[in-house]
Amino acid sequence: MTGLLIPAVAAQPSGDEVAPGSGPAAPAVVDLADIPAEPPVQPSPPAPRDLFGADCATTVEGSQVTAHCHNAYPETDLVSLHVECDRWWDLDGDGAAVAVGPAGRAELTGRCWKEVRAAWVSHRRA
Repeated sequence: MTGLLIPAVAAQPSGDEVAPGSGPAAPAVVDLADIPAEPPVQPSPPAPRDLFGADCATTVEGSQVTAHCHNAYPETDLVSLHVECDRWWDLDGDGAAVAVGPAGRAELTGRCWKEVRAAWVSHRRA
């Protein structure tokens, strides 16, 4: 068994030698002049985005589409109704833009000859 311990004993440093990384850690030195007296100034937060856009409820009954829009914001919203028909031969419809002023309401209508696949309202700033 002593033969197995000899290589381990021979690998240890002898005398004043110190293995790298095994010595005591040097004390940390902090210069108090480097620490600011007050926390740094934080940048101002970005301005919140303006709330915009009328709230629209869209209903589909058979081939008829109706959207009721109400604008609760102080800026005029231009709303348009878009209707996508289910049949390939049935023409899709994009309605004209209607201005809905602050606290205003509008009703938009559209239709297909047969079934409606999708309907939505788009919004634009006036």
